[in-house]
Amino acid sequence: MRRDRRRLAIDIVVPVYNEEAVVAEFHRQLIDVVRPLRREHDVRICYVNDGSVDHTGAELLKLAADDAGVTILELSRNFGHQAALTAGLDRAEGDVVITLDGDGQHPPELIADMIGLYRAGYDVVLTQRVAAEASRFKRWTSAAFYRLLSVIGNTPMTTGSADYRLLSRPVLEALRQMREYHRFLRGMVAWAGYRTVVLPYAERSRLGGSSKYSLRGMARLAADATFSFSLVPLRIALVVGSCFLLLAVAEAFYVMSFWLTGRQHLLVPGWSSLMFMLLIVGAALMIAVGFVGVYVGYIFQEVKRRPVYLVRSVHRATPEAAAEPEAAAEPEAAAEPEAAAEPEEGRER
Repeated sequence: MRRDRRRLAIDIVVPVYNEEAVVAEFHRQLIDVVRPLRREHDVRICYVNDGSVDHTGAELLKLAADDAGVTILELSRNFGHQAALTAGLDRAEGDVVITLDGDGQHPPELIADMIGLYRAGYDVVLTQRVAAEASRFKRWTSAAFYRLLSVIGNTPMTTGSADYRLLSRPVLEALRQMREYHRFLRGMVAWAGYRTVVLPYAERSRLGGSSKYSLRGMARLAADATFSFSLVPLRIALVVGSCFLLLAVAEAFYVMSFWLTGRQHLLVPGWSSLMFMLLIVGAALMIAVGFVGVYVGYIFQEVKRRPVYLVRSVHRATPEAAAEPEAAAEPEAAAEPEAAAEPEEGRER
């Protein structure tokens, strides 16, 4: 089903964290793509400053002062990549929203192709990394994780997919209804099940600096994805417990056979075998209790109903200020801060 050729309202959401060295160059590359698109569509850019502690905020204010179509969303602290994306998605008002990272690894040139695929009738345009320059270990673990999550979460996941995607308005509204605290947007988009197409791309090198996703951060994201989308770990603990119960029953019949055949004198207790079984059973119990504890912890954080993020301020240049050259020299005067979002804004729409 092809969509009509009417003028679209397009929101581009870019989360940034400590990217003062690259945000200006990234914006220049993005504007090179957006400028011709603005002849046919209304394109707005929303940068979400995820609590940067360097001069990223000042660099973003300069960008907002020069372009009335640029909005800066300042979060009160660093809430994480998924929360920053959520903040931008909550603010999007267009027919489609496009999310991409601000480090230069997501090529903005794909935006025109994404819009073309949306015109062709797709509600979700996913991007898939090919020929990435990541280490073999990272590629292998990433592929294994997506396959595992697809199986245990009963939600097909595209291997190598990124947070560079286009979402139509119905998908955006569906995501806004999912207010869980531990968020894995790639899985949430896949779970929604709208008509999806995959657009491969060659991942670029960062424009500068280093990746903000540490091994600990990736492990946390993997845990959020696993425990938010699947109850399989609890089922594994149940299966392990059942196996040990069967072993106990088998052991009881084995010992009874010695008494029934008059060989009970052969039942000499062995210290090593006893310790081995105690360690195995103890480990299985601790794993099971650990899984239960993780789920209880997730439930505890959800029932508190805290917002996913908090907005400190919103900056947007007025059309008059963007048109005057002197306004660009004083970004703080040109920026028009809005009131900080109330906690409820982050939770309910």
